[in-house]
Amino acid sequence: MNTIHVDVVSAEETIFSGEARMVVLPGESGELGVYPRHTPLISRIRPGSVRIHLPDGKEEFVFVAGGIIEVQPDCVTVLSDTAIRGKDLDEARANEARALAEEALKNASSEVDIARAQSELAVLAAELAALRRYRGKR
Repeated sequence: MNTIHVDVVSAEETIFSGEARMVVLPGESGELGVYPRHTPLISRIRPGSVRIHLPDGKEEFVFVAGGIIEVQPDCVTVLSDTAIRGKDLDEARANEARALAEEALKNASSEVDIARAQSELAVLAAELAALRRYRGKR
């Protein structure tokens, strides 16, 4: 069976490193699927779910808050400031952070504050969607 090496790295740690049959993630222009021997590519990725299809048929799930993907024929590297294993996603924390971001948006006094709050809300919405998707797969 053909596999590709996958590394998912956050600013703090390596979240996943291993072999996979394929990787699916939120590319800048839509969902991107990467198989072994894929054409080399570097692209930005949006906040969302990285789904790593393992050789044994299981699926590893990681939420990323955006980042960059580098694809080579034999390896995929996902770099993100924030990456959280599916099993470590915390709905209560994400909902609390969303409420704080919504409050910040209401109280924003400048375009920069508005943009910052909107960006935070977009990431939190993607995190909550990823959590729902992860729970649905289990």
